[in-house]
Amino acid sequence: MNLVCKSEKRSDVCEIHEEDIRIDAKSSTVFISASSQDSMPQLEENMSLLIRPYCRKGDETALSRVRKWLVKPVVGSNANPIPRCNQSHNVPAILFSLAGYSGNNFHDFTDIIIPLYSTARVFNGEVRLLVTNSNPWWINRFRNLVRKLSNYEVIYIDDEVNIHCFTSVVIGLKRALKELSIDPSKSPYSMTDFRQFLRTAYSLNKVTAIEIEDDDDGKMRPRLLIIARNRTRTFRNADEIARMASGLGCQVVVAEADRNVQRFAEIVNSCDVMMGVHGAGLTNMVFLPDNAVLIQIIPIGGVEWAARTAFGEPSKDMNIRYLDYKIKREESSLIEQYPVDHEVLNNPSSIGKQGWLAFRAVYLDKQDVNLDINRFKTTLLRALELLHK
Repeated sequence: MNLVCKSEKRSDVCEIHEEDIRIDAKSSTVFISASSQDSMPQLEENMSLLIRPYCRKGDETALSRVRKWLVKPVVGSNANPIPRCNQSHNVPAILFSLAGYSGNNFHDFTDIIIPLYSTARVFNGEVRLLVTNSNPWWINRFRNLVRKLSNYEVIYIDDEVNIHCFTSVVIGLKRALKELSIDPSKSPYSMTDFRQFLRTAYSLNKVTAIEIEDDDDGKMRPRLLIIARNRTRTFRNADEIARMASGLGCQVVVAEADRNVQRFAEIVNSCDVMMGVHGAGLTNMVFLPDNAVLIQIIPIGGVEWAARTAFGEPSKDMNIRYLDYKIKREESSLIEQYPVDHEVLNNPSSIGKQGWLAFRAVYLDKQDVNLDINRFKTTLLRALELLHK
């Protein structure tokens, strides 16, 4: 038997090949039936391993929602008690969870979609996807990607009464340490490959951002996408931003991401510059053409590290140019909610010490942005300069 279980920083993954593998949803157990102890190089007989197949290892809030699966080897005569197969498959399987933070666009990509691509792409469609913590709406939302990764219908394994049997199973997904990334030293694929995969899945035609000639005289108009938000971290002066950008020669699109991934992917892919306030909507940068520019607006509150970790650093591997614009206190709606000497405005670290929920409630859930147009203009001009040959 070929059994390899790896404990990585972000996920646990077990790969089992060329054996009698039986998956019993009722007991949340993956039984590995082997003929002899010699075929058990890593797990001793009767020794079991628990896996929560979601890529946010160490985050107990996320993992508390993830169903645990027992990997249980059984050898020789002891194999009799394990359940009998009543549904056999002649292709490998990947078992992964749609719990955790699924439904948040950033976590959908960084914790599930990119790891699923890294794990499943090598099978060239000849693999069954076994979903635990089933979310049919999630599969429907990303059906273009799911269909490109597997030629078969998804099995919502938690609901199965049958014992599904395979000769090869991967439990868990392979996840890079960095957000929105693939580690090419541990994978045959890169983020360049992944972005090409996205373009194919969603029939996106624009591969490279516009290249403006130095003597263009304004004939080439780059497209700027302003990511709108309707609940929090909204641009209060989006119209004013659009007018200023238009005056600099941009074609301006203002749009909010929604559940229609195909529609929004097409909008993003058609643009050369994308800007938005720090948040999950910026994850749509994955659909930008190569050499496009991402401008992340960083709200007050000390979120610089999170902002650059989530989007600034990953942009490098996507061949996207990155700029950020840190707003001043006068550009934040929080000045309307707190007195000028309040710690929210003057000492964000004191709020951070109260925990993530307290921090989020103030700086992410209550804060909108009113950009200083003259100050921001410099950043936008820099973005347009990056589009010149």
